[in-house]
Amino acid sequence: MSSPPRTDRRHGLRERKKAKTRRAIQEHALRLFAEQGYDGTTIEQIAEAAEVSPSTFFRYFPTKDDVVMQDDYGPMLISAFLAQPRSLTTLAALREAVREISTQVIADEEESILRRVRLVWSIPALRARQVEGQIATMAMLTGAIAERTGRAADDFEVRVFAGAIVGGWVAAVDRWIESGGEEPLGEIMEKVPDLLEGGLSL
Repeated sequence: MSSPPRTDRRHGLRERKKAKTRRAIQEHALRLFAEQGYDGTTIEQIAEAAEVSPSTFFRYFPTKDDVVMQDDYGPMLISAFLAQPRSLTTLAALREAVREISTQVIADEEESILRRVRLVWSIPALRARQVEGQIATMAMLTGAIAERTGRAADDFEVRVFAGAIVGGWVAAVDRWIESGGEEPLGEIMEKVPDLLEGGLSL
């Protein structure tokens, strides 16, 4: 078997280094926010703590808000959903995608996620950005469901389905925060398709 091209290895190394730098910036930002408040922390202070230049900060995060708001979980989840076997129902595929991402990524980052979400919930400007993020996630999920099912992305049922899932995930995160992070986030999120599958008859 031939070895992978050196360009692929270099690309993989670059991506890992970028991810490491991005996470370092985010972790130092969260620490500084906890120590001196969100409004009392500057981008220059975050960059200095992460040992990068302000220009490097801006390559990863366009604004200070973004250092709290940005993550890759949405695209990762959509990718995992589309990779599920076609034999699974849409809800079952979503459940498996959540389980996959929570096992591979979220479980190791729950403490950081909890700090970020608490910060978002406590600052009005960030809460407004969070709503924008939820709408973007719903749009991504609508497109992915349409692609998987062969239906149109503007199909009302597809939009309602995606909206129900995203709304359920918002409720799951709320419950997780209220529990102080005691219950694993992935396990709570997995309950959303289970409840929808049961019809939510109240």
